[in-house]
Parts: sequence; structure tokens; C-alpha cells
Amino acid sequence: MYKELLAAAAVVLTFVMFGPYVRSIRAGRTKPHVFSWLIWALGTFVVFLAQLADRGGSGAWPIGVSGVITGYIAVLAYSRRSDTSITRVDWVFLAVALAALPSWLMTSNPLTAVVLLTAMDLAGFAPTFRHAFSHPHEERIGFYSLGVMRNVLAIAALEHYSLTTVLFPAAVGIACALFVLMVGYRRTKLRLSGEHDGGPSTVTEQHR
Repeated sequence: MYKELLAAAAVVLTFVMFGPYVRSIRAGRTKPHVFSWLIWALGTFVVFLAQLADRGGSGAWPIGVSGVITGYIAVLAYSRRSDTSITRVDWVFLAVALAALPSWLMTSNPLTAVVLLTAMDLAGFAPTFRHAFSHPHEERIGFYSLGVMRNVLAIAALEHYSLTTVLFPAAVGIACALFVLMVGYRRTKLRLSGEHDGGPSTVTEQHR
């Protein structure tokens, strides 16, 4: 029962994280990149399947819910004709995401898929870090703070601990924590130096 309660709390946090972002898309204030969210949806959902295969149990469900919501955002982005520009890097990430499942099936080792998709997810985080370093006031650190909490709860709710079940939520949680620290540091530094980054603007991409 304890594990199930932790998993339920992580699922609730997932909805709290994504709720404002979805409302912002519907209101036309946010224009997500359809290809990026499609890639993240595929990667997150395959990790969810790998966690289930390695007996992650209820702790895998927050990742599964996140994958479904991420897929919904991709559909919203497409239906509302948001940012659909596609780069070569996008195609590479999509190819990796699509290759992860067959590589898992061929090797019978879900860890293979998890390692590939975790690396892809973290690589996709790089542009967000780069943008936030220059413009720290254009990112919502509350979203990423909730991401840290959600992933900690998801790990605590796992019924079986292994590299396969823990790697993805741990890596994403650490990336979110480092992001929050970096943005906080940059905002403080800009304030103390009297500089500014242009102030808040329209909400840009947010990572799960």
C-alpha cells in the first residue's frame, strides 16, 4: 500500500506539472515544437514499458502517465499548427527513439532501450539549458522543481530497483535539479550585477 500511495502522489504531481502548460497551449500563449514532444512521448513511453518488464510495478506508472500526457501535447501542437520546424537533430532523436524498441526486442534486454532513451532525453535538454543560461527569467523553475519531486516519488514507489527501472527517472530528476540551481544562480548573478536578460517573455519550450 505504501508504494501505491507514493506512485499516486507522483501521478498527481505529474498532472500538476503539465496542467498549466496544456492550458497555455490551448490559450495560444505557448507554441510547442510538435516533433520534440513526439520524440519525448515515444521515449518516455518505451521507458515505461521497459520498467514494467523489469518489475518496476506501481513506480512505473508516473512515467507512463507522463508519456501519455507528452503524447497529448504533441497532438495538441500538431492540431493547433504550433512550431513544426524540423531540424536534422530532430530526425536523429526520432530515429533513436524508434530504434530503441526493436533493439530491446532483438537483445531481450530492456536496459538497452532505457540507456539509449535516457541519453537521448538528456541530449534534448541541452538547448533548454543553453537558452536559460542566457535568459534565466524566460523559464519557469517551478515546473522543473515539481519534476524533481515527481521523479523522487516515482523512484521511491518502484517495487524493484535496478538500473533499468531507476536510470531514467534518476537522470531526469538530477537534470531538473541542476537546471533549477543554474537558473537560480544566473538570476542572482544578473540581479547583483545590475544586468538583465530582457525580462519574462512568451513561454518557451518546457521539458517533462
